[in-house]
Amino acid sequence: MPQLIVRNIDKAVVDSLRARASRHGRSAEEEHREILQKVLLPRPGHDLKQHLLAMPGFGNDRDFQIVRTGARLHDPFKG
Repeated sequence: MPQLIVRNIDKAVVDSLRARASRHGRSAEEEHREILQKVLLPRPGHDLKQHLLAMPGFGNDRDFQIVRTGARLHDPFKG
């Protein structure tokens, strides 16, 4: 497997990487690989149905009903 060596990284970046790796229970090297994969590799696409199903449910059907008023019942163009 290929290797990647990154030099001249700011100490704050390295410290942040180590802290993030610790929070995730991984080595800094493993965390670095994970970050690179998430940023650089394409994610599988989702279709509209999957996207809608992933949305949290709020409200109920009554919240989205269209309220008809008397003004919409009469069509002035039909006479």
